[in-house]
Amino acid sequence: MSLASRDTMLLTTPFHSRVAAMCDLNDWGNWMGYTTPNAYFDVELEYFALRSTTGVFDLSPMNKYRVTGPDAQRYLNRLVTRDVAKLGINRVGYAIWCDDDGQVMDDGTIFRLGESDYRICSYQRADDWLAWNTLGFDVTIENESEAVVGLAVQGPTSCTILTLLGCTDLNQLKPFGITHYTFEGKPLMVSRTGFTGDLGYEVWVPPESAEALWDQLFELGQDYLIKPIGGLALELARIEAGFLQANTDFMPAEDVVRVGRTRSPFELGLAWLVDFSKPLFNGRAALLREQEKGSRFRFALLDVQGNKPAEHSFILKGDKQVGTVTSAAWCPTAKANLAYAQIEMPHGAVGDELVAEIYYQRELHWTRLLAPCKVIEGPIFKSSKRWQTPAPPY
Repeated sequence: MSLASRDTMLLTTPFHSRVAAMCDLNDWGNWMGYTTPNAYFDVELEYFALRSTTGVFDLSPMNKYRVTGPDAQRYLNRLVTRDVAKLGINRVGYAIWCDDDGQVMDDGTIFRLGESDYRICSYQRADDWLAWNTLGFDVTIENESEAVVGLAVQGPTSCTILTLLGCTDLNQLKPFGITHYTFEGKPLMVSRTGFTGDLGYEVWVPPESAEALWDQLFELGQDYLIKPIGGLALELARIEAGFLQANTDFMPAEDVVRVGRTRSPFELGLAWLVDFSKPLFNGRAALLREQEKGSRFRFALLDVQGNKPAEHSFILKGDKQVGTVTSAAWCPTAKANLAYAQIEMPHGAVGDELVAEIYYQRELHWTRLLAPCKVIEGPIFKSSKRWQTPAPPY
């Protein structure tokens, strides 16, 4: 991969020539050492492409690790909290992994590609952690982050566009399923996965196919109003859909320098990913103790009164600060002012009424707003298209 410029020294993905040509706003960010667009032309219009037509997001900076060998499944079951043995071939599972204290290090997806062949796709770099955990296992870990690139193709018309690309019978693929095709003589893998809570797919190819894939997608999708989307539009969609983001909603346990800043799966609302019925896994003993004694925090979804996003706000119960907001946005489709918050126990149960202490600036003047908010159950945006099989035609 090439460098974006001598000034930034950030890496670029194999899609960069196409991405840069379409980035009218020239608004760039740093995603794990890669230069990626925050926005292409308009954040709200990019967001509405996800919800109304199709939005395309460059996933290539994600870290991708191939796990193979006779003990691949046993190794992954030791590494993550869920039971990997229940994951079938050509299926994808969401997973988290913890340190010995039961604190979340990262989350990601596990792709089962064969009997003893898996791929971990993660936000954080995890080379050392994955290598340390191989002790006692007949397993091989390969960092294939530069060997596989990907696009998230998300939205109501995504299945139609990918079918025009040659992905026959894609509408029959179930959520979290994987299917395989060829594209110009090279392998093309499609998974029905995404970060938007809507109908969508992730398309994986070798880097030499990147530019041709981008060109054909946008040519075939022109009549279906396909648009590129940046990180800010994706952020809106994932908050609306109820997905967590590392380094935003929780700090990876390996990165923190202050005691008490990490969180367990229970404290992030991810208890459903912890399977105590399977054999030993990292953090199991600590999580059993926490389950018995109770957690320090509760992760809550808040419906905030008004239209001022509660970004970086304190959460109050009466005069007492009981939590902090990690993510917040006014969500256009849900028509709701949503916030994720880490709340000190025993506060934050569904139905609990709290107050968000919001500060916002207009014309160089800072205003303090005390906005009533209520803890709600589950994400407020739920698209039936996300689960519908066959995928609906548009």
